[in-house]
Amino acid sequence: MIEDGRIAEILPAGSRKFLTNSTTHVIDAENCFVLPGFVDIHSHGALNMDLCDADPGGIEAILAYNAAQGVTTILLATLSLPKQVLGNAIETALPYINKEGYGAVLRGFNMEGPFISTAKRGAQNPDFIIPPNLDFFFELYDLAQGQILLLDLAPEVEGSLDFIRETSKKCTISLAHSSASYNEAITAFDAGASHVTHLFNGMTGFTHQEPGVVGAAAELASYVELISDGFHVHPAAVRAVFSWFGKNRICLISDSMRATGMPNGAYDLGGQTIRVENGKAFLSKDGYYSIAGSVTNLSDMCRRAIQFGVSLEAALQAATINPAIAVGLDSEIGSISKGKRADIQLWEKDYRTRAVIVGGKIL
Repeated sequence: MIEDGRIAEILPAGSRKFLTNSTTHVIDAENCFVLPGFVDIHSHGALNMDLCDADPGGIEAILAYNAAQGVTTILLATLSLPKQVLGNAIETALPYINKEGYGAVLRGFNMEGPFISTAKRGAQNPDFIIPPNLDFFFELYDLAQGQILLLDLAPEVEGSLDFIRETSKKCTISLAHSSASYNEAITAFDAGASHVTHLFNGMTGFTHQEPGVVGAAAELASYVELISDGFHVHPAAVRAVFSWFGKNRICLISDSMRATGMPNGAYDLGGQTIRVENGKAFLSKDGYYSIAGSVTNLSDMCRRAIQFGVSLEAALQAATINPAIAVGLDSEIGSISKGKRADIQLWEKDYRTRAVIVGGKIL
């Protein structure tokens, strides 16, 4: 039962009806899974809109699109771009932080770039990648009123360790787009990093002689992000990550860019043209090739993980409570618990979405 936008009572298992606002609305939940709303802590955009466009209409379209997919909480991610562009994006999105009525609730920002490695930049624009800079970060952090909840960086770049020690007092630090060795990554975790951005993608891999960022993450990361579309990470590797890291340390993410929900074609990503073909986004320029984010929403990421052989329980946990804990939002969201926000979705037994509730309101 839901009252005033929060979970007031949890009905016994097997109850057919799902009540909101006491008896104002009743949803038939027969043969459904009643689940927490999904929590996407790494999304750039959708419907040909991107956070960095600094367009209020675009922000609203992204939030509405995600809510329709069952994503009720979102962090919007930046790209490697000039400080002025990032500042404009943050200023435009700031009025939407924690605001109801637009669909998914925007809870803050994931700062992915510009403090990354050029060698492992993926589809990030190399023209705007810079070494870690405290003044740059704190200017944006203050502009965002402390709502930068995740900060991504390459720990092998000179100055990163002191940068991590300072910034980890303010937000979760994630290793990303990095050529770091195992030892360099271990040192970064010791300095205060605790998270890894899209595991395997944009980083040194794991071998028996050089475990790289992946090996260090297995030992010390609190959480690792995983793009489970079957393109960024092979289905067998998706299963292996759940086996290796366990269900309590994985955050499924979308890493969705503006082409999500759009047809094949050419799209802009941080000033570079990327192509989308058959559900895959890539950058191909002057002999350089890279995957360029995803065009898959978090709900479909979760469904695909289940299709690949991950248990329903583990996949759902990785899309709900784990990311909520990773960015410090778990007291409010991420699970169906008395007193928490009523961010809830109903899945049919075939995993199709029947209903989505955000803050107690049925979409």
